[in-house]
Amino acid sequence: MRSTKAMLTSDDSSPLILKLALPATLRQLFDYLPPENTPTSLLRPGIRLTVPFGHRKITGILVDTADHSDWPIEKLKYTGPIYDLDPVITVDILQLCRWAANYYHYSLGDTLSQALPTQLLQGYDLAQEAHICWRPHPKPDPSIVEQLHKSRASRQKATWEIMQAHANGAAEVALKVLGAETIILKKLEKKGLVETYTHVPKKRPFHSYDPILKTSELVLNHEQQQALESITSVSDQFNTTLLHGITGSGKTEVYLQAIHNTLKQQQQALVMVPEIGLTPQTLERFRSRFNVPVTVLHSGLNNRERLNGWLSAFHGEAGIIIGTRSSIFTPMPYLGLIIVDEEHDLSYKQQDSVRYSARDLAIYRGKLRNIPVVLGSATPSLESLYNARTHRYHYAKLTQRAGKAKPPRLELVDIRGKNLNAGLSEDVEEAIRETLERGEQALIFLNQRGYAPAMTCNECGHLMDCPHCDAHLTLHRTPPHLHCHHCDLQQPIPMQCPHCSSSRLTLVGQGTERSEEVLAQRFRDTQVLRIDRDSTRKKTALSEMLAVIHKGEPVILVGTQMLAKGHHFPKVTLVVILNADSGFFSADFRGPERIGQLLLQVAGRAGRSHRPGHVIIQTQFPENQQLQQLVIQGYDAFADSLLAQRQLLGLPPCGYMALIAAEATQSQTAHQFLGIHAHQAQQIINRQNLTGTSGVRILGPLPAAMEKRQGRYRALLFLHSASRGPLHGLLNQLIPTMESSKLARKVRWSIDVDPQEMG
Repeated sequence: MRSTKAMLTSDDSSPLILKLALPATLRQLFDYLPPENTPTSLLRPGIRLTVPFGHRKITGILVDTADHSDWPIEKLKYTGPIYDLDPVITVDILQLCRWAANYYHYSLGDTLSQALPTQLLQGYDLAQEAHICWRPHPKPDPSIVEQLHKSRASRQKATWEIMQAHANGAAEVALKVLGAETIILKKLEKKGLVETYTHVPKKRPFHSYDPILKTSELVLNHEQQQALESITSVSDQFNTTLLHGITGSGKTEVYLQAIHNTLKQQQQALVMVPEIGLTPQTLERFRSRFNVPVTVLHSGLNNRERLNGWLSAFHGEAGIIIGTRSSIFTPMPYLGLIIVDEEHDLSYKQQDSVRYSARDLAIYRGKLRNIPVVLGSATPSLESLYNARTHRYHYAKLTQRAGKAKPPRLELVDIRGKNLNAGLSEDVEEAIRETLERGEQALIFLNQRGYAPAMTCNECGHLMDCPHCDAHLTLHRTPPHLHCHHCDLQQPIPMQCPHCSSSRLTLVGQGTERSEEVLAQRFRDTQVLRIDRDSTRKKTALSEMLAVIHKGEPVILVGTQMLAKGHHFPKVTLVVILNADSGFFSADFRGPERIGQLLLQVAGRAGRSHRPGHVIIQTQFPENQQLQQLVIQGYDAFADSLLAQRQLLGLPPCGYMALIAAEATQSQTAHQFLGIHAHQAQQIINRQNLTGTSGVRILGPLPAAMEKRQGRYRALLFLHSASRGPLHGLLNQLIPTMESSKLARKVRWSIDVDPQEMG
C-alpha cells in the first residue's frame, strides 16, 4: 500500500475520501483515495475515474467526497487518473439516477451505467474530440524549401505539396487519407516547414438556427388547439398532461407545435418513442418541419453513432432528441419539454438489468427540471388514466380524426366451425380481394412470427419442444429451421419423430411466414410484404418496405405488432386481425388491457386518409363481454370496466406490487431461496405490524408461467400493498438479508418494482 503522506486532504489533518459508484450489484458506494497530486477542484461529482477493483480496472463515477471512511485508511486504494475535466453525469442526471436506484432498489453504480454510452463506460477520453491538425509554417526558411525540392525525399516532397494545398490547416486524420503520413509530417516539422496545433470543433448551439421552421405549421382543429394550450400555458413549470387522442387524430401535430413553442424559448425537447422502427419516420417528419438539428438515440446505433448523438445533446447542439427507453438519461442542458409517445407501450419498462420505467422516470425528470411532460396515446395505460381521473395529470382528449378521415368500422367475424386457410376465413379473403380491386392496401395482423408455432407427430402426438425452455420450437421456412424464441436455440427440421420415428409430422397453427405464403398464392398479382422481427433484421429492410407501402400501389402487409405502433399508411383501408382471443384469457391480470390496446392500435392503421376504413376481427368467442365492450362502446368504457375490477381487487393502479424472481439450475433451489425470504418478510411484517388493509401481503413462492427458460428454473414471489410506503419499507429491510444469504450464490435473483409482466 502506498504511503498516505502525499494524499489529498480535505483540511489540515483528514484525508480526502472519494465516494464512487461502480457498476456492481452491491447497493453501496465505494471508498477510494484520490490520485496523488491532483487538485481538489477537479474532483467534482459526475466525473469518471479509472478504478482498481479486484484484479481488474473499471470506470467509476465520483458521487461525493468525505473526510472520513468506515474502512482503515491504509486499506483504501488510490484511483487511477481522472478522465474528465467537466462532469459527464450532470447534476440533474445524478439526481434522477439516485431516485431511480432508490425506488427500483438497484445499486447506484448499475443505474448510472444506464446513463452513459458504452464508449464512456469503457473509458473513452473526450479530449479525443479535439483534433490534432497540421498547417504550413507561416515563415518557412526559403533555403530549406529549396533544398527539399532538390532532394530525393519523394515522400517529404509529396507531403509538402499536400500541405501547400491546405494553407489553412487540416486534421491529421484527413491528411492521412490524402497520403500524408504522421511520421513524414514530423520530419517536416523538425525542418520548420509545418507546425501542429489542436483544433476544438466549435459547437453551434441549436438556438442559433434562424428561422426555427422549415415548413409552415398545419391549422389545428378546436380539440388540438385546446390540447396545445393545455401544454404550453404552463411551459415554465412542471405538469404532466395525458394527451388521449384516437388513432389518426393528429397527436403528432400537437407535439410539433408544442416543440416549436419550446424552441422559441431557446429550450430543447426530448421525444421518446417505444420502438426503433418508429424513429426513422419520426425523424423524417421532425427534420422536414424544423431547421434546428434533430438527433436520434436508440440501441440500433453503433457505439460511435450513439456517442455522437449523446455529445450533440450534451453540448446543446441538438434542439430535438428522439430516442427510445434509455434516452431518458440523456444530458440536455436546456431541456424544456419531454414527450412520451405511445406511453402505454410495454417497451418503456426495462425487463432486465435495472428494471426501470422510462415513462415514470420522464415524469420525475420533468419534476426535477420544473418543465412540462406530455404522455400521448390512443389507448392510455390504466395507470395514466387513473392519474388523470384523480387530477394528478392534466387531461386532453382528441376524439376526431385529422382532416376528413373517419374512424374505421369494426366488425367481429365468428370463425367457429369455419374452414380456415392459414388462419384466413373466406369472408376475409373476399374482403382483401375487394380492397385490392379498389386500388387500396390491406394489413393482416398476426402476433406470431415464423411459419408455424409448433410441430407435432401425427402418430404419437409428440411435440417438438425446446430442451432448455418450457416452450415449443417455432418452425421457420426462411431459412428452414426450428427456433426457440426464448433462448435462441436453432436446429434442423427433423425428417421423422424423435420419439417414435414416424415420418408423419404435422404443423400446428400459423405464423406470419405461412400467412405470407398463402396470401402470395391467393393473390399472385399483388406484392405481399411481411414485416416482423425476422424480416427486418437488415438495417435498411424496414425503411425499404415502408417506401414500397408509401408508393400507394395495392399491397398486402402481413406482420406482428411492429405494424401496430404509430405508422401512418394512407392507402390501408382494410385491417384484418386473425386471432383476437388469447389476451382476454391470460393468467396475467394485465392481459385484457394489453390485448385491448393492441387491437385498437392495429385497427387504427385503417382509413387514416379520406377513404373509409374497415377492420375485421376474427374470433372464436364473439360473445366475450370485454371484446364486445371494446368494439361497440370503445376504449373509454372498456378501460372504466377494467379500472373498476382493479379497484375491487386492489390491483395496480389501485395498489402497488413488487416481484422478486429467482432462477437456478434446480427448481427446488429457486423455491427454497424465495421460501426463506418469504418467511423473513412475514416476520418483518408481523414485527412492524405491516398488516391489514394498508399493510403488505405475500403471495408465493410460485413457479413462473414459463418455469424453465434457458436451462434454468424460475420461481416468483409477489409483494402487494395498498400504499407504497410499507412496500418499500419492507424491501429496504429484506434486500440486505437476500444479498447476504448463502443460497444467493446458487441463484440469480432480481427485484421488479411496479412489474408490467407477471413472469
